[in-house]
Amino acid sequence: MNAPLNIQTINGPDGNPAFVVIPYAEFVEMRANDKDMIPDAVARRLLVEDMTPVRAWREHLGFTQADMATRLGISQPAYAEQEKSDRLRKSTLERIAGALGISLAQLDV
Repeated sequence: MNAPLNIQTINGPDGNPAFVVIPYAEFVEMRANDKDMIPDAVARRLLVEDMTPVRAWREHLGFTQADMATRLGISQPAYAEQEKSDRLRKSTLERIAGALGISLAQLDV
């Protein structure tokens, strides 16, 4: 990624840099390249609705539990148990992240 050329720094009342303004297109490009980003909708489900990360991501991406079970090669009830758990093994989280098409870092919050 190239460094933005049109950067504007805005100083605060104390004279120190407080904000940086960059062109919108460059901002969008930077966010698109952030593979570990967590969308606001997922964060809201985690924080406000108190969902597990697995469920929040599944619902955000529009998958059913049956879809996920098929992708993982397990039964829907087995997947439902995994989705409820907040203590999954790293290997299980890696498989679920792969089935969702996200990184482990995005799921392991």
